[in-house]
Amino acid sequence: MTGFRLAVCAEMVFLDLPFPERVARIAELGFEAEMWNWADKDIDALVKTGATISSMTGYLTGTLADPDGAEQLLRTARLSIEVAERLGCPRLNIHGTGLDDRGLPVVAAAVVTPQMWLTAARTLGRLAELGERAGRTFTLENLNTSVDHPGTPFARAADTLALVEAVDSPHLRLNLDLYHAQIGEGNLVQLVERALPFVGEIQVADVPGRQEPGTGEIHYPAVAAALDRLGYQGVVALEGWASAETAIALERFRHAFTISR
Repeated sequence: MTGFRLAVCAEMVFLDLPFPERVARIAELGFEAEMWNWADKDIDALVKTGATISSMTGYLTGTLADPDGAEQLLRTARLSIEVAERLGCPRLNIHGTGLDDRGLPVVAAAVVTPQMWLTAARTLGRLAELGERAGRTFTLENLNTSVDHPGTPFARAADTLALVEAVDSPHLRLNLDLYHAQIGEGNLVQLVERALPFVGEIQVADVPGRQEPGTGEIHYPAVAAALDRLGYQGVVALEGWASAETAIALERFRHAFTISR
């Protein structure tokens, strides 16, 4: 047994089922559920599943690092908070800029300037204030720019951690995605040790292929042991594809993060 809880991103598993049925199936298997864009979902149907929705995307459009984009992000973050309240979802996920349906940045940035850093920190501070008033937490996710999200600003875990530390609010935390971090930075156990005081949740998938633990190069039982040693009490979420039958893949994920006493 461990102190952390397990969740599964419903966007990437049970793809033959309608979305509310995916969420219900994930809950039946004993996991919390996560989702991306809420605007194309039947929220009433999701509420009726009774599943725990532990995280969802916290904006529809916008970006952190320019004034007009920041206003869009904050406006759609307010709408996202209303949906999160209906779902009882505690965490709303954001990125350095909006992503299109291929995962590419809506506003790409080859260079992140000092002014962009300052604007991003101010925008995140305003998001944290929104989260505080609503009793929700925004999480800033690191991404990789080599494989999935080229051109995304503030993508590295080191960048997202620096911004979260600068704001220093319990209503802005890091969504530490170890799949992305392995591609971009590596040294995952050391990264977890460094970042954990600012982590709101952890997402995982193996490299290469973005499938469940045990299909690639990351030794996730070592990561699980580190999280247990450090007393992590939050969510570990599988945000990856199933390499085989989905229920089997989810059991592999559970096994990788089960600590024997």
